[in-house]
Amino acid sequence: MPERKHDITVSARTVYIPEQSDLRAGRYVFAYTIRITNTGTVPAQLVSRHWIITDANNQVQEVRGQGVVGEQPMLRPNESFQYTSGTAIATPVGTMRGTYQMVAEDGMQFDAPIPEFTLSMPRVLH
Repeated sequence: MPERKHDITVSARTVYIPEQSDLRAGRYVFAYTIRITNTGTVPAQLVSRHWIITDANNQVQEVRGQGVVGEQPMLRPNESFQYTSGTAIATPVGTMRGTYQMVAEDGMQFDAPIPEFTLSMPRVLH
């Protein structure tokens, strides 16, 4: 198996936030905790993000910005960074996916994919 110099693994956990949601107004709020791990062999810095958030009506929000939660973490090989943020959608179920734009210590720029994950109110999906 070839050595992966520029490799980032991303995992997510989500939770529905009922106290911030307003079902009658079509506002469903979710918190998500992301863990970003440098599984490559070269240190790399997260410089920006691109999210694609889709609700059950196929309404898409795209979010781009610098860093995550005000930080641009530098990850050495096998090092992780974890943060929690949130989003609101208009339906009880939706998805999020995207990419983190990374710059490795050797100057290589690359995208780290964020695998799609589900946002769901409890007892909506089985």
